[in-house]
Amino acid sequence: MKKGWQTKTLGEVLEKTETVNPLQSPNTEFDYIDVSSVSNTTFEIEETQRLKGKDAPSRARKLVRTNDIIFATIRPTLQRIAVVPEHLDKQVCSTGYFVLRPKQGIDHRFVFYSLFTEDFIGQMESLQKGASYPAVTDGNVRAQAIPVPPLPEQHRIVAILDEAFAGIATAKASAGKNLQNARAIFESYLQSVFTQQGKGWMEKRLDAIAEFSQGIQVGLADQSNAPAVGLVRFIRIIDYTQGTDDIRYVQDPGRRYWVEKSDIVMVRYGTPGLVGRGIEGVIANNLFKISIVDGSLTNDFLAHFLGQQKIQNYLSSQGSSTMPALTFTQLGAVTVSFPNDFGEQNEIVSKLDSLREVTQRLARIYEQKLAALEALKKSLLNQAFTGEL
Repeated sequence: MKKGWQTKTLGEVLEKTETVNPLQSPNTEFDYIDVSSVSNTTFEIEETQRLKGKDAPSRARKLVRTNDIIFATIRPTLQRIAVVPEHLDKQVCSTGYFVLRPKQGIDHRFVFYSLFTEDFIGQMESLQKGASYPAVTDGNVRAQAIPVPPLPEQHRIVAILDEAFAGIATAKASAGKNLQNARAIFESYLQSVFTQQGKGWMEKRLDAIAEFSQGIQVGLADQSNAPAVGLVRFIRIIDYTQGTDDIRYVQDPGRRYWVEKSDIVMVRYGTPGLVGRGIEGVIANNLFKISIVDGSLTNDFLAHFLGQQKIQNYLSSQGSSTMPALTFTQLGAVTVSFPNDFGEQNEIVSKLDSLREVTQRLARIYEQKLAALEALKKSLLNQAFTGEL
């Protein structure tokens, strides 16, 4: 550790904070900071509720003051962390936060930045308990050790991090906007293709063009992580939505559940409507296979049509709000527009494939830039809290 620095627990550098009971002042209004009030992208309190004491939820118990730091102990790795601004002085936050109020001689923003270090977040991840709502205790947070340099050094480090992180935030916002724009270019062109139809276009319900078949249910115990004689690739939603190195194999259940790389596969529930292609194997029971039976259009053309945002929006709205789901009837009701000429279909597919390749290349560039900026933040924090900045 750098000369003149000390190691202390957060508990040693923090003052005690107050609890309140708004119900004791039923007609007094206050701003309530719920766990959802803090953004884990801007790390600011973005929205509060104005309540009367009589309407206070049972978790509204912690008084906050200007420059306090609030850290959500529920799902701590989500990093819902913020500094309390002046206009929320003496307001109330949820007991789902740990409130950090640094003692005199400790820069509050130095403490704020310490909560983003890999060491701290790693400790929170290892200490959190609970399956549905993993959480840490206030005591877990207090027990965490941080390096504490002299106050002038704290101020110097904070000034560097403030300036650097402001620049990184601007760069990330720009890259994020460019990423959105790259994806929007393809969607806009895709939409125009299917709205500006020329002569010879037809419309048919999807169930008049294609048949649908559902995948097979296979328990985790019957899935293998390694290929073997008699086993075939088992395709899950995650294989289309995220891609994964965790490839699974199962006993071959027969051609009924088989898909080729060119086949169209659609997600049945969770994220219904999402179109997947390009993997050969048997599909899970939460996936549909769409097979064209009347020969009126190609798989490539239909895949692009079903990938339109307006079609995806319709399909994803099916089922209940708690479990969106898609039935064969709902899928079959989709009206498909297409040119009757295969040459025109192939020409449209060729243009869409070329544009998608370009926009995907741009998207990868911006995604890599975002990842590099995030890595830079981690590097700066590591240097700052090891005395190398």
